[in-house]
Amino acid sequence: MLLLSFIIVILYSISILLLFFYSLAHFNLLLNYLRSKKRADQSVQFDLSNPNEIPLVTIQLPIYNEKYVVERLLTTIAKMDYPKDRLEIQVLDDSTDDSVLKTELLIHKIAQSGLDIKHMRRSNRTGFKAGALKEGLRSAKGEFIAIFDADFVPQKDWLYKTIPYFKDPKIGVVQTRWGHLNRDYSILTKIQAFALDAHFTLEQVGRNSKLHFINFNGTAGVWRKQCILDAGNWESDTLTEDLDLSYRAQIKDWKFKYLENVVTPAELPAIISAARSQQFRWNKGGAENFSKNAIRVLQSKSIGFKTKAHGMLHLLNSSMFLAIFTMAILSVPMLYIRNEFAQFEKVFDLLLFFIITSILFFISYWATYKSIHGGGFKNFIKYIPLFITFYTIAMGFSFHNTIAVVEGLWGKKSEFIRTPKLNIEGLKEKWKQNSYISDTISKNIIVEGLLILYFIFAIYSAFRLNDYSLITLHLMLFIGFSFVFIKSIQVNK
Repeated sequence: MLLLSFIIVILYSISILLLFFYSLAHFNLLLNYLRSKKRADQSVQFDLSNPNEIPLVTIQLPIYNEKYVVERLLTTIAKMDYPKDRLEIQVLDDSTDDSVLKTELLIHKIAQSGLDIKHMRRSNRTGFKAGALKEGLRSAKGEFIAIFDADFVPQKDWLYKTIPYFKDPKIGVVQTRWGHLNRDYSILTKIQAFALDAHFTLEQVGRNSKLHFINFNGTAGVWRKQCILDAGNWESDTLTEDLDLSYRAQIKDWKFKYLENVVTPAELPAIISAARSQQFRWNKGGAENFSKNAIRVLQSKSIGFKTKAHGMLHLLNSSMFLAIFTMAILSVPMLYIRNEFAQFEKVFDLLLFFIITSILFFISYWATYKSIHGGGFKNFIKYIPLFITFYTIAMGFSFHNTIAVVEGLWGKKSEFIRTPKLNIEGLKEKWKQNSYISDTISKNIIVEGLLILYFIFAIYSAFRLNDYSLITLHLMLFIGFSFVFIKSIQVNK
């Protein structure tokens, strides 16, 4: 019993300390972010008012069964303000449903306006999105490749705001910040927007301002074609091909440029099944990329120590869910170990590190929230419950995301599961009849139901042992898993 207790204490301690060191790195990104605000951008830029400096651009639109949003996408892209003779549009359509005909008719109509737009179809989905992008690249005319997923709605002048930065021949990618068309639709969309805003402000700017590695986010960005080819082209052996190519390019000394002030709106997953599939893909892909690229980062002689450190933590980002879930599960037996073995009493002082971790995240996320929504007392009061809700529900996703991380680190392969686009704005309540929404309930939901009972027992244990040191944590875990479980069994809610 003592040996088992010792093992539990060690794993519990390691989990808390990993989260603490991750929060310190995150806080360092906050300091970088705040310092970057004081510096003017000195980047050299093309003068696009001079016709001789306007480069040829190819826009790639990878789509797969997108009948609810394809019209909005193509209409938006067709209105892009850029010389028609310097623009090519590739619709990389891997669809297998009746959306193909609709897409074909839309493309034919747009082509009549004089735009160079092509409907590109493959006989199979080999490589999924990465395979489609790679296939399109073979015939792409553009020196630069802009990529938009089906649910993105870029502004008309988007190319004029991004392409000029490629005058620096070392720039391989220009990435823009995501906006959110349906931020306020529900609690689920609010917390997704909250988390993504932190990534697209604090993390991307915090890393990019110090020339640490960042990632192309799969969409709403532009690649230099030469950079893609030099880095080894798109590969489909991970679920996050964008992160993979980003690291391979930066290891080869290509520079990335992040534009926080250029916002590209998109639709957030509004139902939990879509959010779960997206979270699973992102977190498993992140773990796969750690396995694939961590050694390359460490062995590179051209990368500085700080960039390597931030790069490793970036690749380990999704693996933090493994630390969260481990800490959560072991926190319950820790109550009984403390009650039974006095020699482990001091271990509970480690809880202070988790409290500091939470405070550091609270401060960091406030800075990003303030940058988008504004500061002031009223916004701070709105921020507090939003942060607590985000923190709580993130814990509720910890089991689901831990499974994704373990599969990614273990090397278990799985298909690229797309996130269904609903077009809530255009279809109002009719989106609930969306034919792409799956009614299948994940087997992980059963475990999440059992975890609700587990943390009810944890709360009961606090009263039984008269030890309330972890009751706040256990209450948050109970609420978080309850939210995820209830929303998951309410199909299409």
